[in-house]
Amino acid sequence: MMARVALKFMRGGGGGCLNGKLKSGAAFGASKYSSSSAAEAAPKLPHSSKKGRLLTGATIGLVITGGAYASTVDEATFCGWLFSATKLVNPFFALLDAEVAHRLAVSAAARGWVPKEKRPDPSILGLEVWGRRFSNPIGLAAGFDKNAEAVEGLLGLGFGFVEVGSVTPVPQEGNPKPRIFRLRQEGAIINRCGFNSEGIVAVAKRLGAQHGKRKLDETSSTSSSSSDEVKHGGKAGPGILGVNLGKNKTSEDAAADYVQGVHTLSQYADYLVINVSSPNTPGLRQLQGRKQLKDLVKKVQAARDEMQWGEEGPPPLLVKIAPDLSKQDLEDIAAVALALRLDGLIISNTTISRPDPVSKYPVAKESGGLSGNPLFNLSTNILKEMYVLTKGKILLIGCGGVSSGEDAYKKIRAGATLVQLYTAFAYGGPALIPQIKAELAQCLERDGFKSIYEAVGADFR
Repeated sequence: MMARVALKFMRGGGGGCLNGKLKSGAAFGASKYSSSSAAEAAPKLPHSSKKGRLLTGATIGLVITGGAYASTVDEATFCGWLFSATKLVNPFFALLDAEVAHRLAVSAAARGWVPKEKRPDPSILGLEVWGRRFSNPIGLAAGFDKNAEAVEGLLGLGFGFVEVGSVTPVPQEGNPKPRIFRLRQEGAIINRCGFNSEGIVAVAKRLGAQHGKRKLDETSSTSSSSSDEVKHGGKAGPGILGVNLGKNKTSEDAAADYVQGVHTLSQYADYLVINVSSPNTPGLRQLQGRKQLKDLVKKVQAARDEMQWGEEGPPPLLVKIAPDLSKQDLEDIAAVALALRLDGLIISNTTISRPDPVSKYPVAKESGGLSGNPLFNLSTNILKEMYVLTKGKILLIGCGGVSSGEDAYKKIRAGATLVQLYTAFAYGGPALIPQIKAELAQCLERDGFKSIYEAVGADFR
């Protein structure tokens, strides 16, 4: 039995949990926005001390031994154990360089060396959005898988949807390193990565391969029913795939950059996002102004609509906005969203502010966007305001500081239909995903809601 489990571990089956730990703790958190070339091999770990090697060996032993035990019980128990086991290596990976840790995490997910969720989501979490069936409303925000290297592995962790990017037309390395700074005590991160991206050609190649595999599986499947009006899953597999589009730092025509992204990547996306809110690309946030945003969205919508689409039609188009906006800014964005019938808004990106208690740390002086727990109240207040301004007519995705099912529930009550997380996943790893879903289901049942829909905007009723 031990030999079989060990072999499975090395092949990325039961052993997905070890490499899942690469993503947990500071391994994920420290490096949430970094990326590197796909052609580049995963960087080697720095030479570890004897204590580090002993820790790693002991952890592998625990994983294999525990896996051997868990594999003797039912699949659900074993699956739960795998996710819990991803917590074990957090302390070790907290010692790694941020970008090395991130590269290893992406590689692990890309190779399937992470747990695969076999348990069904609570039925109360299921919902239909844009004609697609989401098994749950919890998604991974853009920034982790910038270059669409690990879509299948990430969806397999149990996210209802995964958003890749931001993707720029031309490859760019982003800002100089160091560009990621941890605030572990506050569950927060400051980053100034600056849209490091391999470019739309590399991403299109990966998504095209995944899309082809998906279509082949659908064709060979005899269980699918053509009578279903709501499609289960999306273009990348059982979950929903979003593609977040960015502009190049040196580009003089932002609209042309986004249009190029639409023409190249929209055929592979279940939804598209125009990112005009990163604080790390000079001049980008100016595109949130009323006239600028209206002109931009019109051009991007036209580019999408002029393409040929099948029965499913074009992918929905969303805009991701900043939390550092005035009342007038929010009113202008809401007016544009309603006038142009945007399919949704993501609220919000990182903040350039340094609210207490972050301001007391020396690292708070670093430039860049702050994410994590300190962003929760600010982003949720913006979410509430936008829900009121759009009169509940525009779908909202709540993002910023979500670290528990209760946090996700608060976003939904504030007006979000879907919720994204990142920094908490960076620190908590794969084990956080089933935990958040279970807690969210409990919150809904506790307050007498029978579905996500019933809870959306409940704070205003």
